[in-house]
Amino acid sequence: MAEACSTISRNPGSRQDCWCSDRPTARCRAPLYQRTRNTSSAFSSGRVRGSSRAPSDRMTILYRFADLLEAHASEFAAMDTLDMGKPISLMTEFDVPDSVYAFRFLAEAIDKVDGAVTATDPAALHYLIRQPLGVVGCISPWNYPLAMATWKVAPALAAGNTVVLKPAEQSPLSANLLARLFVEAGGPPGVFNVVHGYGEEAGRPLALHSDVAKISFSGSAEVGRLMFRYAGESNMKRVSTECGGKSPQIIFSDTADLDRAVEYSVHGIYGNQGQVCNAGSRVLVQRNIFDEFVERFERFARETYQPGDPMDPATMLGPMVDEHQRLVVERYIDLGIAAGAAHRRIGEVPETLSDGYYQPASFFVDVDNGMRIAREEIFGPVACLMPFRDQDEAMTLANDSPYGLAASIWTADLNTAHRMARDLESGIVWVNCFDHLDMTMPWGGWKQSGHGRDKCIQSLIDHTQSKSVWIDLS
Repeated sequence: MAEACSTISRNPGSRQDCWCSDRPTARCRAPLYQRTRNTSSAFSSGRVRGSSRAPSDRMTILYRFADLLEAHASEFAAMDTLDMGKPISLMTEFDVPDSVYAFRFLAEAIDKVDGAVTATDPAALHYLIRQPLGVVGCISPWNYPLAMATWKVAPALAAGNTVVLKPAEQSPLSANLLARLFVEAGGPPGVFNVVHGYGEEAGRPLALHSDVAKISFSGSAEVGRLMFRYAGESNMKRVSTECGGKSPQIIFSDTADLDRAVEYSVHGIYGNQGQVCNAGSRVLVQRNIFDEFVERFERFARETYQPGDPMDPATMLGPMVDEHQRLVVERYIDLGIAAGAAHRRIGEVPETLSDGYYQPASFFVDVDNGMRIAREEIFGPVACLMPFRDQDEAMTLANDSPYGLAASIWTADLNTAHRMARDLESGIVWVNCFDHLDMTMPWGGWKQSGHGRDKCIQSLIDHTQSKSVWIDLS
Protein backbone atom coordinates (compact mmCIF):
# COMPACT_ATOMS: atom_id res chain seq x y z
CA MET A 1 0.00 0.00 0.00
CA ALA A 2 1.17 3.50 -0.76
CA GLU A 3 2.30 5.74 2.05
CA ALA A 4 -0.58 7.34 3.93
CA CYS A 5 -1.48 10.76 2.61
CA SER A 6 -2.44 13.96 4.39
CA THR A 7 -6.11 13.21 4.11
CA ILE A 8 -8.39 12.72 7.07
CA SER A 9 -9.70 9.18 7.03
CA ARG A 10 -12.52 7.02 8.28
CA ASN A 11 -12.71 3.67 10.06
CA PRO A 12 -9.50 1.64 10.23
CA GLY A 13 -9.30 -1.02 7.59
CA SER A 14 -11.59 0.77 5.11
CA ARG A 15 -10.15 2.20 1.93
CA GLN A 16 -11.03 4.61 -0.85
CA ASP A 17 -9.04 6.39 -3.50
CA CYS A 18 -7.57 9.74 -2.63
CA TRP A 19 -5.12 12.24 -4.04
CA CYS A 20 -2.86 14.04 -1.61
CA SER A 21 -0.88 17.20 -2.04
CA ASP A 22 1.95 15.69 0.02
CA ARG A 23 2.69 13.30 -2.83
CA PRO A 24 1.64 15.04 -6.06
CA THR A 25 2.73 12.27 -8.42
CA ALA A 26 1.05 9.40 -6.60
CA ARG A 27 -2.42 8.10 -5.94
CA CYS A 28 -2.86 6.29 -2.70
CA ARG A 29 -5.44 4.28 -0.84
CA ALA A 30 -5.25 5.63 2.69
CA PRO A 31 -7.72 5.23 5.54
CA LEU A 32 -9.86 8.35 5.73
CA TYR A 33 -9.23 8.80 9.46
CA GLN A 34 -5.44 8.56 9.09
CA ARG A 35 -3.99 10.97 11.63
CA THR A 36 -0.42 10.92 10.32
CA ARG A 37 0.39 13.98 8.21
CA ASN A 38 -3.29 14.87 7.92
CA THR A 39 -4.90 18.15 7.06
CA SER A 40 -5.52 18.91 10.70
CA SER A 41 -1.79 18.79 11.45
CA ALA A 42 -1.11 20.84 8.34
CA PHE A 43 -3.32 23.54 9.79
CA SER A 44 -2.16 23.32 13.40
CA SER A 45 1.48 23.31 12.34
CA GLY A 46 0.96 26.75 10.85
CA ARG A 47 1.56 25.90 7.18
CA VAL A 48 -1.35 28.05 6.05
CA ARG A 49 -3.35 29.41 8.95
CA GLY A 50 -3.83 33.16 8.90
CA SER A 51 -2.10 33.73 12.21
CA SER A 52 1.11 32.10 10.97
CA ARG A 53 1.49 33.35 7.40
CA ALA A 54 1.25 36.77 5.83
CA PRO A 55 -1.94 37.28 3.79
CA SER A 56 0.24 38.19 0.83
CA ASP A 57 1.63 34.64 0.80
CA ARG A 58 -1.81 33.17 0.30
CA MET A 59 -2.62 35.81 -2.29
CA THR A 60 0.49 34.94 -4.31
CA ILE A 61 -0.30 31.22 -4.25
CA LEU A 62 -3.92 31.68 -5.30
CA TYR A 63 -2.98 34.09 -8.10
CA ARG A 64 -0.52 31.50 -9.44
CA PHE A 65 -3.18 28.84 -8.99
CA ALA A 66 -5.63 30.86 -11.10
CA ASP A 67 -3.00 31.36 -13.81
CA LEU A 68 -2.31 27.62 -13.96
CA LEU A 69 -6.02 26.82 -14.10
CA GLU A 70 -6.36 29.19 -17.03
CA ALA A 71 -3.34 27.64 -18.75
CA HIS A 72 -4.95 24.19 -18.44
CA ALA A 73 -8.38 25.37 -19.58
CA SER A 74 -8.69 22.89 -22.45
CA GLU A 75 -7.84 19.96 -20.16
CA PHE A 76 -10.43 20.97 -17.57
CA ALA A 77 -13.04 21.44 -20.29
CA ALA A 78 -12.39 18.01 -21.76
CA MET A 79 -12.37 16.29 -18.34
CA ASP A 80 -15.77 17.55 -17.24
CA THR A 81 -17.28 16.90 -20.65
CA LEU A 82 -15.99 13.34 -20.65
CA ASP A 83 -17.08 12.76 -17.06
CA MET A 84 -20.67 13.95 -17.19
CA GLY A 85 -21.63 14.87 -20.75
CA LYS A 86 -21.67 18.64 -20.32
CA PRO A 87 -21.38 20.30 -23.76
CA ILE A 88 -17.78 21.43 -24.12
CA SER A 89 -18.92 24.85 -25.32
CA LEU A 90 -20.36 25.49 -21.83
CA MET A 91 -17.05 24.53 -20.26
CA THR A 92 -14.93 26.80 -22.44
CA GLU A 93 -17.36 29.74 -22.38
CA PHE A 94 -18.52 29.64 -18.78
CA ASP A 95 -17.24 27.03 -16.32
CA VAL A 96 -13.49 27.38 -16.76
CA PRO A 97 -13.37 31.20 -17.07
CA ASP A 98 -15.70 31.56 -14.09
CA SER A 99 -13.49 29.25 -12.02
CA VAL A 100 -10.39 31.27 -12.88
CA TYR A 101 -12.23 34.46 -11.97
CA ALA A 102 -13.34 32.96 -8.64
CA PHE A 103 -9.77 32.27 -7.51
CA ARG A 104 -8.55 35.69 -8.62
CA PHE A 105 -11.46 37.46 -6.96
CA LEU A 106 -10.97 35.69 -3.64
CA ALA A 107 -7.19 36.04 -3.79
CA GLU A 108 -7.65 39.78 -4.11
CA ALA A 109 -10.07 39.76 -1.16
CA ILE A 110 -7.67 38.08 1.29
CA ASP A 111 -6.13 41.22 2.74
CA LYS A 112 -9.41 43.14 2.61
CA VAL A 113 -10.97 41.22 5.53
CA ASP A 114 -9.98 43.08 8.66
CA GLY A 115 -10.94 43.30 12.32
CA ALA A 116 -12.13 46.18 14.43
CA VAL A 117 -11.37 48.14 17.58
CA THR A 118 -14.53 48.89 19.51
CA ALA A 119 -15.41 52.04 21.42
CA THR A 120 -15.25 50.75 24.96
CA ASP A 121 -14.19 51.97 28.39
CA PRO A 122 -10.88 53.90 28.22
CA ALA A 123 -9.52 51.61 30.90
CA ALA A 124 -9.53 48.74 28.39
CA LEU A 125 -8.63 48.00 24.80
CA HIS A 126 -11.06 45.69 23.02
CA TYR A 127 -10.52 44.49 19.48
CA LEU A 128 -11.94 41.84 17.15
CA ILE A 129 -9.95 39.63 14.82
CA ARG A 130 -10.96 37.00 12.29
CA GLN A 131 -9.13 33.68 12.06
CA PRO A 132 -9.52 30.56 9.91
CA LEU A 133 -11.67 27.67 11.12
CA GLY A 134 -9.23 24.79 10.53
CA VAL A 135 -10.09 21.85 8.27
CA VAL A 136 -12.95 22.42 5.81
CA GLY A 137 -14.64 19.48 4.10
CA CYS A 138 -15.91 20.47 0.64
CA ILE A 139 -18.44 18.11 -0.96
CA SER A 140 -19.14 19.14 -4.55
CA PRO A 141 -21.75 17.87 -7.07
CA TRP A 142 -21.37 16.29 -10.49
CA ASN A 143 -23.36 18.79 -12.55
CA TYR A 144 -20.64 21.48 -12.40
CA PRO A 145 -17.57 19.49 -11.34
CA LEU A 146 -14.93 22.21 -11.70
CA ALA A 147 -17.01 25.31 -11.06
CA MET A 148 -18.78 24.10 -7.93
CA ALA A 149 -15.57 22.63 -6.49
CA THR A 150 -13.97 26.04 -7.04
CA TRP A 151 -16.83 27.82 -5.26
CA LYS A 152 -16.16 25.58 -2.25
CA VAL A 153 -12.38 25.41 -2.24
CA ALA A 154 -11.44 29.00 -3.13
CA PRO A 155 -12.96 30.79 -0.12
CA ALA A 156 -11.78 28.08 2.28
CA LEU A 157 -8.18 28.41 1.08
CA ALA A 158 -8.37 32.19 0.87
CA ALA A 159 -9.42 32.35 4.53
CA GLY A 160 -6.37 30.28 5.54
CA ASN A 161 -7.99 26.89 6.09
CA THR A 162 -6.90 23.44 4.96
CA VAL A 163 -9.25 21.58 2.63
CA VAL A 164 -10.46 18.06 1.95
CA LEU A 165 -12.42 18.05 -1.33
CA LYS A 166 -14.77 15.13 -1.95
CA PRO A 167 -16.02 15.39 -5.56
CA ALA A 168 -19.01 13.41 -6.80
CA GLU A 169 -18.09 9.88 -7.82
CA GLN A 170 -19.52 10.53 -11.31
CA SER A 171 -17.04 13.33 -12.02
CA PRO A 172 -13.64 12.82 -10.35
CA LEU A 173 -11.15 13.94 -12.99
CA SER A 174 -11.00 17.72 -12.73
CA ALA A 175 -10.65 17.61 -8.92
CA ASN A 176 -7.38 15.69 -9.26
CA LEU A 177 -5.95 18.19 -11.70
CA LEU A 178 -7.09 21.05 -9.48
CA ALA A 179 -5.17 19.64 -6.50
CA ARG A 180 -2.04 18.97 -8.56
CA LEU A 181 -1.99 22.53 -9.84
CA PHE A 182 -2.32 23.88 -6.29
CA VAL A 183 0.98 22.20 -5.43
CA GLU A 184 2.51 23.47 -8.66
CA ALA A 185 1.44 26.99 -7.68
CA GLY A 186 3.44 26.69 -4.47
CA GLY A 187 0.67 25.48 -2.17
CA PRO A 188 2.05 23.97 1.04
CA PRO A 189 1.93 20.17 1.46
CA GLY A 190 -1.17 18.79 3.16
CA VAL A 191 -3.26 21.89 2.57
CA PHE A 192 -5.43 20.86 -0.38
CA ASN A 193 -6.46 17.21 -0.53
CA VAL A 194 -8.93 15.19 -2.60
CA VAL A 195 -10.81 12.11 -1.44
CA HIS A 196 -12.76 9.95 -3.91
CA GLY A 197 -15.56 7.61 -3.01
CA TYR A 198 -19.29 7.15 -2.67
CA GLY A 199 -21.16 9.32 -0.21
CA GLU A 200 -21.58 6.61 2.39
CA GLU A 201 -17.91 5.64 2.18
CA ALA A 202 -16.24 9.04 1.91
CA GLY A 203 -18.72 11.91 2.35
CA ARG A 204 -20.35 10.58 5.51
CA PRO A 205 -17.14 9.96 7.49
CA LEU A 206 -15.81 13.34 6.37
CA ALA A 207 -18.93 15.03 7.73
CA LEU A 208 -18.75 13.00 10.95
CA HIS A 209 -15.07 13.64 11.61
CA SER A 210 -14.42 15.72 14.72
CA ASP A 211 -11.27 17.31 13.27
CA VAL A 212 -13.34 18.89 10.49
CA ALA A 213 -14.49 22.39 11.46
CA LYS A 214 -16.91 22.98 8.59
CA ILE A 215 -18.72 21.11 5.83
CA SER A 216 -19.54 23.00 2.64
CA PHE A 217 -22.01 20.89 0.66
CA SER A 218 -23.86 21.13 -2.66
CA GLY A 219 -26.27 18.38 -3.67
CA SER A 220 -29.72 17.04 -2.94
CA ALA A 221 -31.89 18.25 -0.08
CA GLU A 222 -32.03 14.68 1.20
CA VAL A 223 -28.26 14.50 1.65
CA GLY A 224 -28.11 18.11 2.81
CA ARG A 225 -30.28 17.17 5.79
CA LEU A 226 -27.82 14.42 6.62
CA MET A 227 -24.98 16.95 6.79
CA PHE A 228 -26.71 18.76 9.66
CA ARG A 229 -27.39 15.46 11.40
CA TYR A 230 -23.75 14.40 11.09
CA ALA A 231 -22.63 17.75 12.47
CA GLY A 232 -24.86 17.26 15.50
CA GLU A 233 -23.63 13.71 16.01
CA SER A 234 -19.98 14.78 15.97
CA ASN A 235 -18.54 18.14 16.96
CA MET A 236 -21.35 20.57 16.01
CA LYS A 237 -19.25 21.71 13.06
CA ARG A 238 -20.47 24.49 10.84
CA VAL A 239 -22.52 23.42 7.82
CA SER A 240 -23.38 25.34 4.67
CA THR A 241 -25.63 23.72 2.08
CA GLU A 242 -26.88 24.45 -1.41
CA CYS A 243 -29.58 21.94 -2.18
CA GLY A 244 -31.20 22.79 -5.49
CA GLY A 245 -34.55 24.23 -6.35
CA LYS A 246 -37.66 24.46 -8.47
CA SER A 247 -37.06 27.97 -9.75
CA PRO A 248 -39.96 29.94 -11.27
CA GLN A 249 -39.52 32.07 -14.36
CA ILE A 250 -42.39 34.57 -14.29
CA ILE A 251 -43.34 36.22 -17.59
CA PHE A 252 -45.85 39.07 -17.53
CA SER A 253 -47.69 40.11 -20.69
CA ASP A 254 -46.15 43.59 -20.58
CA THR A 255 -42.59 42.29 -20.97
CA ALA A 256 -40.75 44.51 -23.42
CA ASP A 257 -39.26 41.70 -25.52
CA LEU A 258 -41.18 38.42 -25.53
CA ASP A 259 -38.68 36.66 -27.78
CA ARG A 260 -35.88 37.48 -25.34
CA ALA A 261 -37.99 36.13 -22.47
CA VAL A 262 -38.63 32.95 -24.47
CA GLU A 263 -34.95 32.43 -25.22
CA TYR A 264 -33.90 32.92 -21.59
CA SER A 265 -36.69 30.61 -20.42
CA VAL A 266 -35.57 27.87 -22.81
CA HIS A 267 -31.91 28.20 -21.85
CA GLY A 268 -32.92 28.42 -18.19
CA ILE A 269 -34.36 24.90 -18.14
CA TYR A 270 -32.51 23.05 -20.90
CA GLY A 271 -28.96 24.33 -20.35
CA ASN A 272 -26.64 21.58 -19.09
CA GLN A 273 -29.46 19.08 -19.81
CA GLY A 274 -31.52 20.63 -17.03
CA GLN A 275 -29.00 19.31 -14.51
CA VAL A 276 -28.74 22.69 -12.79
CA CYS A 277 -29.57 23.53 -9.18
CA ASN A 278 -31.34 26.75 -10.13
CA ALA A 279 -32.91 25.44 -13.36
CA GLY A 280 -35.96 27.53 -14.26
CA SER A 281 -38.17 24.47 -14.41
CA ARG A 282 -41.46 26.23 -13.59
CA VAL A 283 -42.29 28.70 -16.37
CA LEU A 284 -45.21 30.86 -15.21
CA VAL A 285 -46.77 32.91 -18.03
CA GLN A 286 -49.60 35.44 -17.87
CA ARG A 287 -52.72 33.84 -19.30
CA ASN A 288 -53.39 36.34 -22.09
CA ILE A 289 -50.05 35.51 -23.77
CA PHE A 290 -49.76 31.88 -22.65
CA ASP A 291 -50.62 30.17 -25.95
CA GLU A 292 -48.35 32.45 -27.97
CA PHE A 293 -45.52 31.94 -25.47
CA VAL A 294 -45.86 28.14 -25.58
CA GLU A 295 -45.68 28.19 -29.38
CA ARG A 296 -42.54 30.34 -29.40
CA PHE A 297 -41.00 28.33 -26.53
CA GLU A 298 -41.43 25.04 -28.38
CA ARG A 299 -40.12 26.46 -31.66
CA PHE A 300 -36.97 27.98 -30.17
CA ALA A 301 -36.27 24.91 -28.05
CA ARG A 302 -36.64 22.63 -31.07
CA GLU A 303 -34.23 24.79 -33.06
CA THR A 304 -31.65 24.99 -30.27
CA TYR A 305 -31.70 21.88 -28.06
CA GLN A 306 -31.37 18.75 -30.16
CA PRO A 307 -29.23 15.89 -28.76
CA GLY A 308 -25.64 15.92 -29.99
CA ASP A 309 -22.06 14.90 -29.30
CA PRO A 310 -20.95 16.93 -26.24
CA MET A 311 -17.43 17.23 -27.65
CA ASP A 312 -18.86 19.08 -30.67
CA PRO A 313 -18.76 22.84 -29.93
CA ALA A 314 -22.10 23.25 -31.73
CA THR A 315 -23.94 20.89 -29.37
CA MET A 316 -26.27 22.42 -26.80
CA LEU A 317 -27.84 19.22 -25.42
CA GLY A 318 -25.51 16.43 -24.37
CA PRO A 319 -26.31 13.17 -22.56
CA MET A 320 -27.41 12.83 -18.95
CA VAL A 321 -24.63 12.11 -16.46
CA ASP A 322 -25.53 8.40 -16.24
CA GLU A 323 -28.26 5.86 -16.85
CA HIS A 324 -29.69 6.29 -13.36
CA GLN A 325 -30.36 9.99 -13.87
CA ARG A 326 -31.92 9.36 -17.27
CA LEU A 327 -34.29 6.83 -15.72
CA VAL A 328 -35.17 9.29 -12.93
CA VAL A 329 -36.23 11.83 -15.56
CA GLU A 330 -38.26 9.22 -17.44
CA ARG A 331 -40.07 8.25 -14.24
CA TYR A 332 -41.04 11.86 -13.61
CA ILE A 333 -42.35 12.16 -17.15
CA ASP A 334 -44.49 9.07 -16.55
CA LEU A 335 -45.74 10.57 -13.27
CA GLY A 336 -46.70 13.79 -15.03
CA ILE A 337 -48.61 12.01 -17.75
CA ALA A 338 -50.37 9.81 -15.20
CA ALA A 339 -51.39 12.93 -13.24
CA GLY A 340 -53.09 14.38 -16.32
CA ALA A 341 -50.51 16.86 -17.61
CA ALA A 342 -49.94 17.07 -21.36
CA HIS A 343 -46.39 16.13 -22.33
CA ARG A 344 -44.60 17.44 -25.42
CA ARG A 345 -41.26 16.00 -26.47
CA ILE A 346 -38.86 18.21 -28.42
CA GLY A 347 -36.90 16.10 -30.90
CA GLU A 348 -35.60 12.56 -30.69
CA VAL A 349 -32.25 10.92 -30.08
CA PRO A 350 -30.59 10.07 -33.43
CA GLU A 351 -29.55 6.47 -34.06
CA THR A 352 -25.89 7.48 -34.03
CA LEU A 353 -26.24 8.48 -30.34
CA SER A 354 -28.40 5.57 -29.23
CA ASP A 355 -25.68 4.21 -26.95
CA GLY A 356 -25.58 7.40 -24.87
CA TYR A 357 -27.71 8.35 -21.87
CA TYR A 358 -29.63 10.95 -23.84
CA GLN A 359 -32.91 12.47 -22.70
CA PRO A 360 -34.63 14.70 -25.28
CA ALA A 361 -35.85 18.07 -24.04
CA SER A 362 -39.56 18.20 -23.26
CA PHE A 363 -42.20 20.19 -21.41
CA PHE A 364 -45.61 19.85 -19.80
CA VAL A 365 -48.71 22.01 -20.08
CA ASP A 366 -52.01 21.56 -18.20
CA VAL A 367 -49.93 21.36 -15.03
CA ASP A 368 -51.29 21.85 -11.53
CA ASN A 369 -48.78 23.29 -9.07
CA GLY A 370 -49.58 20.47 -6.68
CA MET A 371 -48.35 17.77 -9.07
CA ARG A 372 -45.05 16.10 -8.24
CA ILE A 373 -43.54 17.30 -11.52
CA ALA A 374 -44.20 20.88 -10.36
CA ARG A 375 -42.96 20.41 -6.79
CA GLU A 376 -39.99 18.04 -6.94
CA GLU A 377 -36.60 18.68 -8.51
CA ILE A 378 -36.46 16.53 -11.66
CA PHE A 379 -32.89 17.55 -12.51
CA GLY A 380 -33.35 16.97 -16.20
CA PRO A 381 -34.52 18.78 -19.35
CA VAL A 382 -38.22 18.91 -18.40
CA ALA A 383 -40.18 22.15 -17.98
CA CYS A 384 -43.62 22.82 -16.51
CA LEU A 385 -45.42 25.69 -18.29
CA MET A 386 -48.30 27.13 -16.24
CA PRO A 387 -50.57 30.16 -16.80
CA PHE A 388 -51.47 32.78 -14.20
CA ARG A 389 -54.08 35.55 -14.16
CA ASP A 390 -52.44 38.39 -12.26
CA GLN A 391 -49.57 39.36 -10.00
CA ASP A 392 -51.16 37.87 -6.90
CA GLU A 393 -51.65 34.46 -8.48
CA ALA A 394 -48.12 34.55 -9.92
CA MET A 395 -46.73 35.22 -6.44
CA THR A 396 -48.82 32.45 -4.90
CA LEU A 397 -47.71 29.89 -7.49
CA ALA A 398 -44.07 30.94 -7.30
CA ASN A 399 -43.87 30.75 -3.50
CA ASP A 400 -45.87 27.52 -3.25
CA SER A 401 -42.72 25.41 -3.26
CA PRO A 402 -40.47 23.80 -0.66
CA TYR A 403 -37.52 25.36 -2.48
CA GLY A 404 -36.31 28.95 -2.78
CA LEU A 405 -33.03 29.17 -4.67
CA ALA A 406 -33.74 31.47 -7.61
CA ALA A 407 -36.49 33.19 -9.58
CA SER A 408 -36.83 35.53 -12.52
CA ILE A 409 -39.36 38.25 -13.37
CA TRP A 410 -40.07 39.55 -16.86
CA THR A 411 -41.97 42.84 -16.89
CA ALA A 412 -41.74 46.42 -18.15
CA ASP A 413 -43.46 47.72 -15.02
CA LEU A 414 -40.95 48.92 -12.41
CA ASN A 415 -43.47 48.67 -9.58
CA THR A 416 -44.30 45.07 -10.49
CA ALA A 417 -40.61 44.20 -10.63
CA HIS A 418 -39.87 45.68 -7.20
CA ARG A 419 -42.94 44.19 -5.51
CA MET A 420 -42.30 40.73 -6.92
CA ALA A 421 -38.59 40.86 -6.11
CA ARG A 422 -39.41 41.90 -2.54
CA ASP A 423 -42.01 39.20 -1.89
CA LEU A 424 -40.58 36.21 -3.73
CA GLU A 425 -39.28 33.61 -1.27
CA SER A 426 -35.97 33.17 -3.02
CA GLY A 427 -32.29 33.80 -2.37
CA ILE A 428 -31.74 35.13 -5.90
CA VAL A 429 -34.09 37.17 -8.10
CA TRP A 430 -33.33 38.20 -11.66
CA VAL A 431 -35.33 40.89 -13.45
CA ASN A 432 -35.59 40.72 -17.25
CA CYS A 433 -32.81 38.15 -17.41
CA PHE A 434 -31.93 34.74 -16.00
CA ASP A 435 -28.74 33.19 -14.66
CA HIS A 436 -26.70 36.39 -14.83
CA LEU A 437 -24.06 36.38 -12.10
CA ASP A 438 -20.53 37.22 -11.07
CA MET A 439 -18.41 36.89 -7.95
CA THR A 440 -19.99 39.93 -6.28
CA MET A 441 -23.35 38.15 -6.05
CA PRO A 442 -23.96 35.77 -3.12
CA TRP A 443 -25.20 32.36 -4.31
CA GLY A 444 -27.62 30.48 -2.11
CA GLY A 445 -31.25 29.98 -1.29
CA TRP A 446 -34.11 30.00 1.18
CA LYS A 447 -36.15 27.16 2.63
CA GLN A 448 -35.03 23.69 1.50
CA SER A 449 -32.64 25.17 -1.04
CA GLY A 450 -30.12 25.41 1.78
CA HIS A 451 -28.29 27.70 4.15
CA GLY A 452 -25.20 29.82 3.64
CA ARG A 453 -23.80 31.49 0.56
CA ASP A 454 -21.20 30.56 -2.04
CA LYS A 455 -19.06 33.04 -3.97
CA CYS A 456 -18.73 36.71 -2.90
CA ILE A 457 -16.81 38.26 0.00
CA GLN A 458 -19.28 36.76 2.45
CA SER A 459 -18.19 33.25 1.49
CA LEU A 460 -14.64 34.08 2.61
CA ILE A 461 -15.87 35.55 5.90
CA ASP A 462 -18.04 32.48 6.48
CA HIS A 463 -14.84 30.39 6.50
CA THR A 464 -13.48 32.39 9.44
CA GLN A 465 -14.42 32.79 13.09
CA SER A 466 -14.30 35.96 15.16
CA LYS A 467 -12.36 36.41 18.38
CA SER A 468 -12.67 39.16 20.97
CA VAL A 469 -9.52 40.33 22.72
CA TRP A 470 -9.95 42.44 25.87
CA ILE A 471 -6.88 44.07 27.40
CA ASP A 472 -7.15 45.69 30.80
CA LEU A 473 -5.31 49.02 30.75
CA SER A 474 -6.10 50.09 34.30
